[in-house]
Amino acid sequence: MKVCVVGLGRAGLPLAAVMADAGLEVVGYDVDPERVAAINKKENPIPEELGLSELIGEHSGKGLKASSDIGLAADCDAYVVVVPLFLDEDNQPDYSLLELAFADVATVLADDDLVVLETTVPPGTTQDLVAKALDASGKNYLLAYSPERIMTGVSISRYSEFPKVVGGVDEASTQAAAKLYKVFSSEVVKVSSARCAELVKVAEGVYRDVNIGLANELYKIAKNEGVDYWELKQAANHRFCHLHEPGLVGGHCIPVYPWFLIGEYDAHLIRCARQLNEDMVEYYAQRAYAIAGEGGKVAVAGLSYRAGVREAHHTKAHQLIAALREKDLQVFGFDPQFTGEEIKTLFQVEPVDDLTQVDAVILSYNVGAVSLTPEKTVDVKGQLRETK
Repeated sequence: MKVCVVGLGRAGLPLAAVMADAGLEVVGYDVDPERVAAINKKENPIPEELGLSELIGEHSGKGLKASSDIGLAADCDAYVVVVPLFLDEDNQPDYSLLELAFADVATVLADDDLVVLETTVPPGTTQDLVAKALDASGKNYLLAYSPERIMTGVSISRYSEFPKVVGGVDEASTQAAAKLYKVFSSEVVKVSSARCAELVKVAEGVYRDVNIGLANELYKIAKNEGVDYWELKQAANHRFCHLHEPGLVGGHCIPVYPWFLIGEYDAHLIRCARQLNEDMVEYYAQRAYAIAGEGGKVAVAGLSYRAGVREAHHTKAHQLIAALREKDLQVFGFDPQFTGEEIKTLFQVEPVDDLTQVDAVILSYNVGAVSLTPEKTVDVKGQLRETK
């Protein structure tokens, strides 16, 4: 089988590499010619993705070929689309990239080809938006949805760790998608429809957001009661209780997916959790101000949205820095994932190397071995609160 992966970003490129490693012939299609050229030269544009460089080095130019010309994928039997879906300023989905991607696929589609969407989307997108775009081809095609379940930095391993959910617009589409994914996934779970598969992924993200919201609320209560939240968490968790880590919720997944339901339904609990998690920026800024005092020096340690990911977008660091500056605090940045110049350019703050020289430190994730003064630490992530 020959497969075209449409979109060679943080989700699409690992997928294409894993497919090629499983013996499939893969054409990776992306509109960025520089990214395409790098991949064809066996260069990995996402070097922090574990195992990806090795797979690209082994399969690029053989089982994996990248192109900015969708016409080179005209002889493919299946098309898997995984391009970003962003929210606009009103937290509404912007489908423009998806529409462009499927318009391209429609130009090369043949009868009986399989098309699968992997981008996380609101329920009904595959049946409605995607089918409408593909109908323009005039071909009889199979259509399914299978949510990506990866985690940037360890995406390759996820295909052997997590089941792949597939759901088609009809039984034939479900079976065809399941057959494809069984080639490179450890387990495939078939559900009754594309709409169900779409909601599975959204529900996973909402579960995380709501439970982090609960953790944040309990964390603040514990703080007021003089209780260590992480001692509470460790003692409370068992088979029927799984308290999450409190903290800032960044990234391009968990803060986004709840809006797919909030915008459509009276999802009161989901909306409250989303707002509670957004409010944590101000909560930590207030705590830092209480420690540092007016005009004090505050370091934000951990600037990306997660350790191990060199990403300046989708991080709460920008909002946190702005909130600290509104309180007339001097703000500095610390993150070994970025150079000092990158910290200046990407986050608009001065880098700091010695965290003991500031009045307060906000820790957003494990930044490695650092020297901290406990009474000056705002402990966003528990595993760091005992760091010496």
